[in-house]
Amino acid sequence: MNLGRLVCVSVFGILLAHLAKGSEPATENFAVPLNSKNFDEEMQKNNHFVMFFAPWCGHCKRLHPLWEQLAEIMNVKDAPTVIISKVDCTEHQDLCNEHEVTGYPTLRFFKRGETGSIKFKGTRDMPAITDFINQQLNREDENVITKEVEEVKPALSSTGKLIELNEENFAKHVSTGNHFVKFYAPWCSHCQRLAPTWEELAKVFENKDSVSIAKIDCTVNRPICQDFEVKGYPTLLWIEDGKKIEKYSGTRDLETLKTYTLKMLDAYVNTNDAEIEVVNVDNSKPVLLTADDFEKHTNEGVLFVMFYAPWCGHCQKLGPIWEQLAVKMHASNKNVKIAKIDCTQSENKAVCQEQEVAGYPTLILYKNGDKQPEYDGARGLADLQHYINKMIGHDEL
Repeated sequence: MNLGRLVCVSVFGILLAHLAKGSEPATENFAVPLNSKNFDEEMQKNNHFVMFFAPWCGHCKRLHPLWEQLAEIMNVKDAPTVIISKVDCTEHQDLCNEHEVTGYPTLRFFKRGETGSIKFKGTRDMPAITDFINQQLNREDENVITKEVEEVKPALSSTGKLIELNEENFAKHVSTGNHFVKFYAPWCSHCQRLAPTWEELAKVFENKDSVSIAKIDCTVNRPICQDFEVKGYPTLLWIEDGKKIEKYSGTRDLETLKTYTLKMLDAYVNTNDAEIEVVNVDNSKPVLLTADDFEKHTNEGVLFVMFYAPWCGHCQKLGPIWEQLAVKMHASNKNVKIAKIDCTQSENKAVCQEQEVAGYPTLILYKNGDKQPEYDGARGLADLQHYINKMIGHDEL
């Protein structure tokens, strides 16, 4: 099995259980190390969420990749809302004793300028931890965003068509038609950076009835975000007739988002000043498989399938290449179909288990119903094309 895929086997909700089975700890160090000399001074400068740990602690090792991922998200250079930190209690035992650390790991939230702290007692997964952070930032009034967060919360566009969704209007709004929705948290720095671009995207499509550009605040509409399996912020989902079609995994610049939106509408963009010309491009994108039609598609001709999970980083990197592969094969050999299936969808899990999918992404080619050995080579566009050509040889399909 390709080692790169092993990194993506875990789901945020069960991250610790999977990491316990042998995944290597993350090598990146985004969490800020604190010590007895600088701890008090740093607590006066900003909010801190601190992991008190011991290097030999098994639970700490399993939490480490998630903690570094959280730090990568939150520890931005410009005005971070909260800093993700860590203290090695084997080197700074007095500091850990001072903050009543009696077991490892201990996670404590320190409000800027305050002497006390709040201990995190929830499950150690991303949704629970991010919800805890939000609660601490808003603890003066759980129903109102604090002034600090309000200052960075993007305002609703007054000239575009950016639609603010909530629990009252979400279901009705997305029940019919195409919708590109940003699931976000006000304190999330990546969300803040994306906000102006998202408003521009709404302006681009404000006169197009075929799609709506929307956003929903997951800190005040958490049940909806849980229903759509949002594990981090921002999450950009394409929704058609109330059903999640796929998670956007490309870059977040305006042109790429615009091109993606048009592609999802089976169109491409040809810009002339501010005008958009929409032109059909046939079916040159990967076939989105489900449990209902999986057998039908795999029994006919040649089908190259990516078994994936939306949260998987390696799947997200492969996504644009997989799209390009579909375009290339559509142009050169229409008998070869490129497809994908989301293994996190409840209705698809049985199919992925039957196909012995053990990690993401898993790439398998089917020839007239015959399952070929799992592809385990390089994932460049040329590599994938070469593999397909080798598998089909000179046979007439």
